[in-house]
Amino acid sequence: METMTLADIRWDMILGGFGLFMFGIKFMGDGLKSVAGEKLRDYIDKYTSNPLMGVLIGAIITVFIQSSSATTAITIGLVRAGLMKLEQAAGIIFGANIGTTVTAFLISLSIDQYSLYFVFIGGIIVSFARKKKMRYIGEIILGFGSLFYGLMIMGDSLKALKDLPEFVQLAQTLANQPILSLLAGTVMTALIQSSSAAIGVIQKIYESGAVPFIAVLPFVFGSNIGTTVTGILAALGGSLPARRTAGLHTIFNIIGTIVGMILLYPYANLILWLTQQFNLQPMMQIAVTHIIFNVTTTLLLLPFLKQLCILVRKIIPGNEPERIEINIDELETIQDSAVPSVSLNVAEKAILKMSTVVERNVKDTKDFFNNRSNGEDKEILVQSENLINSLDHKITDYVLRVSNMPHMTEKDMADMNLHLQVVKNLERIGDLSMNLAEFFDMVNEDKGDFSTEARDDINQMFDMFDHMLNLSMEVYRTKNYASYSALMEDENYMDGLEYQARQNHFKRMHQKVCTNGVAGSVYCDILSNLERMSDHCCNIARYAVTVDGKSLDEINKEI
Repeated sequence: METMTLADIRWDMILGGFGLFMFGIKFMGDGLKSVAGEKLRDYIDKYTSNPLMGVLIGAIITVFIQSSSATTAITIGLVRAGLMKLEQAAGIIFGANIGTTVTAFLISLSIDQYSLYFVFIGGIIVSFARKKKMRYIGEIILGFGSLFYGLMIMGDSLKALKDLPEFVQLAQTLANQPILSLLAGTVMTALIQSSSAAIGVIQKIYESGAVPFIAVLPFVFGSNIGTTVTGILAALGGSLPARRTAGLHTIFNIIGTIVGMILLYPYANLILWLTQQFNLQPMMQIAVTHIIFNVTTTLLLLPFLKQLCILVRKIIPGNEPERIEINIDELETIQDSAVPSVSLNVAEKAILKMSTVVERNVKDTKDFFNNRSNGEDKEILVQSENLINSLDHKITDYVLRVSNMPHMTEKDMADMNLHLQVVKNLERIGDLSMNLAEFFDMVNEDKGDFSTEARDDINQMFDMFDHMLNLSMEVYRTKNYASYSALMEDENYMDGLEYQARQNHFKRMHQKVCTNGVAGSVYCDILSNLERMSDHCCNIARYAVTVDGKSLDEINKEI
């Protein structure tokens, strides 16, 4: 019998199957995330005051979207906006570690032979469904089928590794030196940015009999550390909440891994005993290993959650954003006996807090511009914008329900209209801020940059907008006409800043100072968006201010 060589391995099947497997995980996760929509963020925001509930919600959310990184991104967005403390974020991250084990469990079900049926059904739905929700469901099914079909293709070729002398030698080395297996799991997970995918591969290799169980355990431990590498790299130079959240995730997984490595052989004996008792198949054996390890480390470290947060704050010092308390419960229920004016006062408080979220969102967008930030920061801005949209929907729905209450006075109706107008203008500011982030991202993707003069002009407009937003919300609170007049003067100044910035830009282009195509083409759009954001500040003040008891709109109509 001839000795197998590297040339005999079907690397095309292994790599192609792996690619299809990765695509399936992502496509299924994206579909699940789209179906769940903003409810994911609502659940995170509402049910995480208790750390244990945070763990539960983090696990459930991660199961739904099949990505602990995405769960962490949503969490960072809420911490960054001041809507969540680090302690709450810690509970969610702990839970995400549990939720990410479900993929290994699904893989171990070994339903490969049905995978193409799922691909067929999902493909039909995606191709012919008219409703978005049905298409998302089709994506979930198609991703699920692709995941298993990729595993089947990859697994059939991976079985040949057990006959390859070089791999047999490697497997023996990993068994004798668990630290190397740990490093292999860490590096592989960091490279492919998915612990689920890394463990899926080792499940198939172990099923083929190519590696001993004692070499698989450290690999699983290492995948938990590897999954934090992406967050660490993304958080470098990022916001304080992003760095602390990534640091907390890393410390948690490193401590868990150290405990796992210390108890490596007793833990291996426990799993082998369970395997004999319940007749576990090889892939299910790995899934059970992963689940027990992550659940146990979470339960062991959960009582020390506050101490871990204190440690992270000492390692990464700085002042966290002031926490914004938005009582969602008050916006969900209205008592029949409630007085309309009191209920509208609840809406006003929520709107003022929404304006704080918008203000921080714009400041984060400015930081994204000045720091040429990475993809993680862009994702946080997306989550922040989604949060603003969620608040818009909640407050608007609440105010409309108040409008149906009996005994609404003329003042109540005026206040209701004012609240609706302010909410919509704040939401539009959030949209325009997201547009700016898209423009900045386009320039970063093109590896371009703005000149120093161009950056100064944009930053000046950012600073002016921040002043105008605060002034407009002061007018909303006080209905003060003098503040409104001052805001109108600021608006004229902002228009002048935009005009001068455009002229400076055209001059730089003529002098060949502006040489980057993308930066040059979007520069005027950036100025326009900033100016439009200031217009929405003026809209807020115009709807709010009154003269002799009449709104400016009423006065204009009389004129």
